[in-house]
Amino acid sequence: MKKSCIFAGIFSLLVLSSVMAGAGKEQTIKIGFNIPLTGDSPKVGEGAKYAAELIKQGINTAGGLEVKGKKYLVDFIYVDNELKAESAIQAAYKLIEQDKVLAVVGPCGSGRAIPAGQVNNENRTPMVSPWATNPDVTKNRPYVFRACILDPVQAPAAVQFAKTQFNLSKTAILYNLDDDYSKTLAELFRDNWEKTNGPGSVVAFESFGQKDQDFSVQLTRIINSEAEMLYLPDYYNHVALIVPQAKDLGWGDKPVLGSDSWGSADLVSLSKGSVKGYYFTTHYAAAGAVGNTKAFIDEYKAAYGYVPDDVAALSYDSTRIILQAIQTTGLTGDIQKDREAIKNAIAGMKDFDGITGKMTFDVNGDPTKKAVVVKISDAGEFEYITSL
Repeated sequence: MKKSCIFAGIFSLLVLSSVMAGAGKEQTIKIGFNIPLTGDSPKVGEGAKYAAELIKQGINTAGGLEVKGKKYLVDFIYVDNELKAESAIQAAYKLIEQDKVLAVVGPCGSGRAIPAGQVNNENRTPMVSPWATNPDVTKNRPYVFRACILDPVQAPAAVQFAKTQFNLSKTAILYNLDDDYSKTLAELFRDNWEKTNGPGSVVAFESFGQKDQDFSVQLTRIINSEAEMLYLPDYYNHVALIVPQAKDLGWGDKPVLGSDSWGSADLVSLSKGSVKGYYFTTHYAAAGAVGNTKAFIDEYKAAYGYVPDDVAALSYDSTRIILQAIQTTGLTGDIQKDREAIKNAIAGMKDFDGITGKMTFDVNGDPTKKAVVVKISDAGEFEYITSL
């Protein structure tokens, strides 16, 4: 036999093997999760992973996700971004290039979602962020979506609520200078507050660094400013330190208002209960939930022993958005064609019935949703107050 025939036979065998391997891979839907499993806020990543695991277990136990008459098992790949921008970028490349996922859930926070979103968009891989509220996450990025409200919705809603609830005019703001989310929301709140209450009504605009744990200097200036309210657009781990220190320094019973980054199951315990009685804007309220939202909460609590926070709820919705898009469009086995089709299906979704509310995506990949205000009860629950 000639060498050319031998090589041709080997080549044909390799091609056949590749096709069979590809066919095998088509039986499993791979979705990536770019989430913080370690770092300063590991509860964020935990909630996202736990919510996704409920979905995965439900689908695979039932024999797979039905897509155009065929069932596929789902494989969720979790990569730790450590709550760091550079790690989120690395995680995005790994999921897209090495793991070859069809789409990505996360990152959750804007500081990670903005740079990772650029990677996903440039590599034409759909991404749905559960919890990143900065407008730049999706801006001019057709492959990037989110399941949460935006800061330009949250900030004026918080101002409106504070004006109605507390009827005061002078506020202070303390934000994390190292975090895009916190800084942007602080600025939006300041601008909306002064538009409502007049120039100079933000009497203190203070900042801190990511690793800071002593806030006495900033809080002393805030207390001396005669502020009637304190706004904290900060992650729960910082809030749990700031609020007790403020009370120790003499803040008294004046109101403190928070943002959606307060919404962690660890907030009350980490703050030793000092946040009870305060309000924050967020995406859903667990206490008093009904229907599919209550069913999710009950299932999550039974599995993991605590009530899911808004990160978990939004991650649940984000994952389901991707899976519904796959069911709508079907799968061809060509990963780039399928990624493109999934992106188009998400962009065209109308009234997606999420547990955090119905969603229709606009041209920027953002959902039309209302901001929810919750109160931290004496029992440590996040009670629904109003929607704005």
